[in-house]
This record gives sequence, C-alpha cells and structure tokens, in this order.
Amino acid sequence: MQPLALASWRAAVAGESTEHAIFLGAKERVACRLVASRMPECIVNERRRLAKKQAKKKGYTPSKAPLALFAWNLFITNVPHTIWQTATIRKVYPIRWQVELIFKSWKSYLHVASIKTKKVNPTLCYLYGRMLLVLLNYALCPQLRATLWAKKHRELSVLKLVRYFQALADRWMHAIFQSEFVLRRFLQRICATAERLVAKASRKRHTTAQILRESLAKQDDAGALIEAVNA
Repeated sequence: MQPLALASWRAAVAGESTEHAIFLGAKERVACRLVASRMPECIVNERRRLAKKQAKKKGYTPSKAPLALFAWNLFITNVPHTIWQTATIRKVYPIRWQVELIFKSWKSYLHVASIKTKKVNPTLCYLYGRMLLVLLNYALCPQLRATLWAKKHRELSVLKLVRYFQALADRWMHAIFQSEFVLRRFLQRICATAERLVAKASRKRHTTAQILRESLAKQDDAGALIEAVNA
C-alpha cells in the first residue's frame, strides 16, 4: 500500500466531487472513503484571503499547496457507499454541529461537569441526578420538534429548549412527586408554552435539516420511479 499523493489526486479531479478508497492507521488498517468536494469560487477566495491575512500577521507567506487545498472540502468516513452516497456525505457533515450543541447543553446549561465534590457517593448522586435531568429534557425533544415543524414549519433549538426547561427546575421537582394527572397537566402546559419559545430563528438559507429532507424526498421519488418502471 502506497501513501496517497493528495496534490496529484486532487489535480486529476475533473468534476465537482470525487472519492477514493483509503486505509487509515499505521498498524491497524481501517478501510475508509476520502471524499473531495469542490467549493464555490467566492468561498475559495475568502478562505485564501483570510489565510494570507493570518500569515501576514505571523510574518510568513503561505505556500501554494495549502492555498490550493482551500478549493476543496475533504471528508473521511467509514460509512459504506450503500448507506451514504457521495452527495449525502456533503449534506450530512454540517449535522456534526447539532451533536456539539447537545454536549454544550449538557455542560453549560445542565451543568453535568460542575462537580464540587471528590467523594464517590456524592459524585454518583450528582451525576445520576443530572443524567435524569438530561433524560427528562431530551425525552420531550422528538415530539416538540415534530409539532413545531408540523404547525409552524420551524425547527427546534435544543439550547433554547434546555434553557427553558432549566428555568422550570423547581416546578419539575414539585410536579414529579405529584399524581400522574398533575404531572401530565404540567408537561402539557410547559410543552404548549415551549412551542412559542424554543423555535430557531427564521432565516433565508435552508437549514441542514431542510437540505436533508429535500435530499431524502428526491431519493424517495427516484425509488418510486424505479419501482414504477420495473413493475
């Protein structure tokens, strides 16, 4: 196996995207896919401008190799082609930020990492309590997300939802120890209020979720067409 000559491989790409089978690891080889996607000229120019500006501050001139790389987005994944096609990888990648938002909500708003004791039992009690709080928050996410999209065509902001629920922590504790009827009424009220408070701000460009929905819809349409042709 020979190392991939990235510069020459990239220079040979004629279209807007391509991929290459690679192996990662010095000892244990992991089969992966290297996907390259060409970026629009305006984004490439802005990347190069910022790189040159940063290099000037540090007193050096960037070489041609890194400047050439700014024309591409490179992705490495071990998800097989039968699950994610090349175009899908480019669309799925921005979802990584949604995962980061989940961890941020745990750390910054639910204070999972704010442990002030080093003793075993208090630490376990704190962590179990916080994990239960995480569970309560995220158990309501799917229904609220679906409701917001169905009623208002708006997406759910995880951070807004966690902040809102965290502000009701005392009421949560009171409702949990009441009857099932009282708890259900409490959940219905806070979810109804959340619909007005936890939606993402409207914006002109499509969100990642919208892009994925459109992509999946196109795949479904294509699948239905193939089935009709083969019928």
